[in-house]
Amino acid sequence: MGGSRNQVNKAHKTRFASKSSRNVHKISSKDKSRIAKPDRNLTKGARAARLQRNKMMREQKRAELLKEKRATSGTNSPPRIIVLFGLSGSVGLSALEQDLLKLLSADGTGVVFPAVASSEYKLRATVLKAPHGDILACMEMAKVADLIAFVTSASSTNEEDCYIDAFGSHCLSVFRALGLPSTAVLIRDLPGDLKKKNDSKKACASSLASEFPEDCKFYPADTKDELHKFLWLFKEQRLSVPHWRNQRPYLMAQKVDMVADNRISGKCTLLLSGYIRARSLSVNQLVHITGAGDFQLSKIELLKDPCPLNVRKGGDLMESDEMNEAQVISCLTPDPMKQEPLLVENVPDPLAGEQTWPTEAEMAEAERNNEERKLKRKTLPKGTSEYQAAWIVEDSDADVSESENEEDDGMVLDEGENAFNSQGRMDEFELDDDQASLSLESDEETETHSMMMDPENLTKEQIEDEIRKIKEAHAEDEEFPDEVDTPLDVPARKRFAKYRGLKSFRTSSWDPKESLPQEYARIFAFDNFTRTQKHVLSRAREMEQKDDECIPAGSYARLHIREVPIGVANKLNLVTKTMSVTLCGLMQHESKISVLHFSIKKHDSYTAPIKAKEEMIFNLGFRQFVARPVFSSDSFNADKQKMERFLHPGRFSVASIYAPISFPPLPLIALKIKDDTTSATVAAIGSLRSIDPDRIILKKIILTGYPQRVSKLKATVRYMFHNPEDVRWFKPVEVWSKCGRRGRIKEPVGTHGAMKCILNGVLQQHDTVCMSLFKRTYPKWPEKWFPMTDA
Repeated sequence: MGGSRNQVNKAHKTRFASKSSRNVHKISSKDKSRIAKPDRNLTKGARAARLQRNKMMREQKRAELLKEKRATSGTNSPPRIIVLFGLSGSVGLSALEQDLLKLLSADGTGVVFPAVASSEYKLRATVLKAPHGDILACMEMAKVADLIAFVTSASSTNEEDCYIDAFGSHCLSVFRALGLPSTAVLIRDLPGDLKKKNDSKKACASSLASEFPEDCKFYPADTKDELHKFLWLFKEQRLSVPHWRNQRPYLMAQKVDMVADNRISGKCTLLLSGYIRARSLSVNQLVHITGAGDFQLSKIELLKDPCPLNVRKGGDLMESDEMNEAQVISCLTPDPMKQEPLLVENVPDPLAGEQTWPTEAEMAEAERNNEERKLKRKTLPKGTSEYQAAWIVEDSDADVSESENEEDDGMVLDEGENAFNSQGRMDEFELDDDQASLSLESDEETETHSMMMDPENLTKEQIEDEIRKIKEAHAEDEEFPDEVDTPLDVPARKRFAKYRGLKSFRTSSWDPKESLPQEYARIFAFDNFTRTQKHVLSRAREMEQKDDECIPAGSYARLHIREVPIGVANKLNLVTKTMSVTLCGLMQHESKISVLHFSIKKHDSYTAPIKAKEEMIFNLGFRQFVARPVFSSDSFNADKQKMERFLHPGRFSVASIYAPISFPPLPLIALKIKDDTTSATVAAIGSLRSIDPDRIILKKIILTGYPQRVSKLKATVRYMFHNPEDVRWFKPVEVWSKCGRRGRIKEPVGTHGAMKCILNGVLQQHDTVCMSLFKRTYPKWPEKWFPMTDA
């Protein structure tokens, strides 16, 4: 026993160990060199591979830059679009436009075609003059501009309107929301003295520097030499455009024609001629005309460039004479098997929810169950109908005893099924919930009157009265958000039949597929939006590689757009006189309707209230459509979002609409139509966020009552309801006070709607007792999709 516990130490071997045993762990130099040689080769190979990879990456970047330079400034590139925008109304743009065209044109007199080719500068350009005061025209020109030349005058003596006026500042904020392309500032009316000229230029640059990007340069633009220097620098400049513009092919129409379609009455074929920009355009993809809608192509004709950069000597007159008769080089027609269908709405199947006819055995079993149910006696809450009784499930005796004790239960709470939506006898009480917080009179209005009434049928005094009511409602919503008065003439259990209580707004469950409106049968949804977007982008890149069905970027083409309404075509012909008509190609699925969500903020210049479900015009990239949004908050820690009745200034909200699908990123400019329907103003700005029909937006209302008697933890509350039946109906819902107390309803008191409540603390006499109710809300389906189409 003792021997096994003796300590045994490790022998010290350095004294008596032999030389061979001491070096047994070492490797000989011969073996070391043989083993290390492959390691050195491996290291050398890895270094060579790394250097080769870096060299290939540099060559790829160099090739991409060279390709981009050739695409934007080569002989095959489309003409650069220069937009002249006056920062103030006192700036004369016509003289500057003529000076630039004289420098660019070969004969120095101007051009017939909108684009001009300069052999001296080796540059093709289109000069557009933005009309001061027309926000829509300025915005459409900024979308297609390669360079926005902001023009200001140095001779203004007004201190408040020295270099930029209110409209110029307003447009500049809109341009920044869209994404500014390359910019430059041209300073006119500088003094002749050199010292005063430099001082004036420095003063203008220091005053306007904060309004423009850091790389924006200021140029004097009075003399021919100064404009000559500006054009040379512009020719060598590498242009920068917003990222969203390079995702899709687009065309600024140089010429608009129409051909009547004999096959379909009221339709025509619209012909748009212009340069294809950004990407190749396929004849099989859909196109969108800004403000007019989505259409299919019947044919694309590749035309001879009417404004070539290298013109043969002696052939100028011949080219100019044959300008009107464009020479067709090639023609592409769509393949019916590959062409994208113009599918807008889903066609619901009315028999999708039907059941098969039951068998005789199933019918006999149902009759037996029905007879047993009649014989079995149920204890039901007071006032419960037969339809409600059919939904009460009695699983055990405990449930029966609970129903006897809680005979006043009637309100659906938390995760329960909303029985009110299924009550056919309450259809007459399906009221406009947007008007509930405004006045009791609005309970009789339908949802089509959620916006202001038709101004054609109203006098001026009535219109002013409607605007005053909206402003008062906006102010009341800011002061008392979500608070609603219980109507006196309609029972609360009927007026708020669509609402339910939630134990917790953040954690309580709400089925996104429950009780969906009819409009949800007409929209499309994605199983995985991110995966679908990647697939669509890769398909678009593959389509560009097919030369047999695509027109390359930079080509001059004539697009034949089929089945365009004649009224829309006539409006486009009128629009061409004041602003540019833009067409863009659409990706797969982008003509279909779904629920789009935008991150939106009220514009600083718009002071009028913006109510939910009011009609607005959404400018999303090149696309333009009519929408009636519903606003909601943005909570990251909850799967439900709270609806906002108004778009409040100074903060971002989420706007949800029914609209054609678009793939982000895309900027948003929301316009509000004025009463005279002749002009629009910028109401909000933002960007596309997501496409998700399952996003749950809950409208919250708060019913308020006031304590009448308080005794320790009990309190008698009145004025929340006006009859005891309503108190029993809403009994399962929790109540709370503005001072932080929480509790429940115990029983009704009297016949005028007073109720006894039990709370977790002593209720103060000046406190207010509240009850929160929720219902899911949806956007409003617009009467028409695009501004130029008829409803």
